[in-house]
Amino acid sequence: MKFMLIVKATPDSEAGVMPGTELLAAMGAYNEELVRAGVLLAGEGLHPSARGARVYFDGRARRVADGPFDAPGELVAGFWLIQARSLEEAVEWVKRVPNPDGAQAQIEIRRVFDAADFGAALTPELQASEERLRAQVAGRH
Repeated sequence: MKFMLIVKATPDSEAGVMPGTELLAAMGAYNEELVRAGVLLAGEGLHPSARGARVYFDGRARRVADGPFDAPGELVAGFWLIQARSLEEAVEWVKRVPNPDGAQAQIEIRRVFDAADFGAALTPELQASEERLRAQVAGRH
């Protein structure tokens, strides 16, 4: 199973405050541990929402709003994508995320859909198309 570990933004991350050397070193060691365990699929930090945009959909209409956006605790500051056997295993990995300065933080864990989750709605043609697209994307990396 794949899980997205969603790092919630803080006032500091939204202000563009970069992590200190101690946190960067601890996160680097944690990421190396994830790689050695064979669970890390991807992981990145995100720029503050002030450098982003949202696109709102209303039928055929599209409206774009530039950041920044309110409520840092509801925004995303970064993520990991991991492979784990269960939600419980994903939780155990998140409990090990370093927090050397003791700051308040929050990481949300969400399972990523896979083809089997879509059942009969995913026809053989749609599944084949999805597999071709994934192979093309994988070939670029």
